[in-house]
Amino acid sequence: MAIAHAGVSIHDKKRATPGYTVFSTVRGDRAFVVDMEGNPVNEWKLEAPALNYANLLENGNLLIMQRGEGGPGLTQGKGGLLREFDWDGNLVWEHQDPFQHHDVRRLASGNTHYLAWEELSDEQAARVQGGLPGTELDGKIWGDCLREVTPGGELVWEWHAYDLEIENYPVCASCHRAEFAHGNTCAPMENGDIMLSFRVLNTIMIIERLTGKVKWERHDPAFGHQHDCHMLDNGNILLFCNGYHTPDNSHSKVIELDPESGETKWEYMANPVLGFFSPHISGAQRLDSGNTLICEGSKGHLFEVTPEGETVWDYICPYFHVDERWGELNWIFRAYRYAADSPQIRNRV
Repeated sequence: MAIAHAGVSIHDKKRATPGYTVFSTVRGDRAFVVDMEGNPVNEWKLEAPALNYANLLENGNLLIMQRGEGGPGLTQGKGGLLREFDWDGNLVWEHQDPFQHHDVRRLASGNTHYLAWEELSDEQAARVQGGLPGTELDGKIWGDCLREVTPGGELVWEWHAYDLEIENYPVCASCHRAEFAHGNTCAPMENGDIMLSFRVLNTIMIIERLTGKVKWERHDPAFGHQHDCHMLDNGNILLFCNGYHTPDNSHSKVIELDPESGETKWEYMANPVLGFFSPHISGAQRLDSGNTLICEGSKGHLFEVTPEGETVWDYICPYFHVDERWGELNWIFRAYRYAADSPQIRNRV
């Protein structure tokens, strides 16, 4: 599919943050490292579709989530096959869990944690509030859990969303009831706690690693089914607010949230605001320069903005594939920029 301005259309060399950007296309079969001109400098050809996103580990290897076999009949974010490839494309690690979905992270310990689905009991499902009546999956509701496995695949820690006070977390009235609560982010924190994002609850929270208890949370319908919440070095939270199922339902924004006061310390919205909208997927990364790399996922659009909101780098993914339901897609779930002297890139490009 040919589109206008595919590749890099803006590159302000004085203000853009130099480095290499890593991404894979949703349901595509490749992952890429591109330079600031949009040229691929490395590429991984994958045997199975790349479901959501890829990132580089400090050893330069690619950690990626791909679609596996089995699991429930849920399709959004379905994974099941976690893989690590070296820079040259050799498979060096694999873990299969047919219930895995949306997100996976390599921990400092060398273990890996990820989101997974588990079926709620009839008693637990009866406690789920909200959502569109009658939209359960074959009469069942699937809940989220977080699993941690060793390099050998041994399960060593698990957290269950059904341990929440289910009645206090109603599903968005415009969403189906097949899931409680559609986790899409499991971001590890330096102290070992985990930040989670639950899309259909419009809620982000921090789970204490040692107790499994909710340490902090914020619910806000204005998040619009958010993605990619994570803690910045300054203690604030960066968050992609999709703007879906909100009163205007027309634009996205990226916010930096003070978790103590609840105040928005920084935000990016387009001008005009309708020019920036991805109702699903997407994310943002605060770069060392203070700029922010934004992934407007449903358009395959990656761009970098200054703190003042000026665009200094702009890239549209030229890699498309055909999806039976949606047609030709170049969707990107999430993207990361790495400096040339970073452990992930150094001496490899």
